Amino acid sequence: MTTLLGFDYGTAKIGVAVGQTLTGTANPLETLRAVRNKPDWQNIERLIETWQPEALVVGLPFQMDDKEAEIADRAKRFSRQLSGRFGLQVHLVDERLTSREACNQAGKHVKRIEQLDAIAATLILETWLSDRK
Repeated sequence: MTTLLGFDYGTAKIGVAVGQTLTGTANPLETLRAVRNKPDWQNIERLIETWQPEALVVGLPFQMDDKEAEIADRAKRFSRQLSGRFGLQVHLVDERLTSREACNQAGKHVKRIEQLDAIAATLILETWLSDRK
């Protein structure tokens, strides 16, 4: 069984989820806010130390016309930084429509809007897990 962390990258917030290869499922963990316009590296490190993932998955934003979204370069930079800081393999996966699906799945059960980012990270990670089967 391999544990992975998934990230829904955004410039202000980053949703995080944990999943594993045995069941191919993931669960939302939390949403981290940016610190001085940069990822919250201290809390990312805390999550990596806690969950001890063997790899990381980052959502790569695409538009509906199959072109990378404007923020895609920043998501790629974030994935390179993750790899460099923590020495883990980072996989990129198309995250198209995950935020919309997170809203659909959460419905009225969301207490805070930040929870949607962690749900989107769950969907990103589950997409990667299902693509591996």
